[in-house]
Amino acid sequence: MKTLEKIKDQSDEALIQAIVSTNDTLLFEVLYDRYSSLVYNKCYGFAKDADEAKDLTQDVFLKLFVKLASFKGKSKFSTWLYSFTYNHCVNYVTRSTAKKFEKQSVDYTEIENISGDDDESDDSILSMKVDKLKVALELISPEEKMILLLKYQENLSVKEIEAALSIGESAVKMRVKRAKDKLIKVYYKNQN
Repeated sequence: MKTLEKIKDQSDEALIQAIVSTNDTLLFEVLYDRYSSLVYNKCYGFAKDADEAKDLTQDVFLKLFVKLASFKGKSKFSTWLYSFTYNHCVNYVTRSTAKKFEKQSVDYTEIENISGDDDESDDSILSMKVDKLKVALELISPEEKMILLLKYQENLSVKEIEAALSIGESAVKMRVKRAKDKLIKVYYKNQN
């Protein structure tokens, strides 16, 4: 019992090192217990169906067990796991049929509270109506949608997105700008 308590008190990084070196599924259960609700909630945001979200969560953790050694500690584990989960969910949406894509749900009302760089495109996004914004977000690519939601819904900084996606700062800024520009173009195109 004392050993189990010691394991539960370990940092994420120490726990991950132990899991990777031993492939111990009991250690992985501790990691699962720490993060299963976070992963489930993110999956539910994409699936909007409890059973489907549970399946996605299981898929994420199965994939995570296999890929855990690829965590290099360049960011916090929770940030890396968040990105890992997001990427899995984006792939799920990409592979899904149009019907499943329509069932996808993200809390778009959060985007109303965007606090950005005070540039023109941020002002344009702020003036968009939520229902029309929802439609526009469905019409851009999952990758563009993901980076906008990471920045504006999840309020991740450029540095956090950089670490989560393993790309450079300028690449993050460029992708955010392109995604904002595309969203604005699609939004206003559909106003007619």
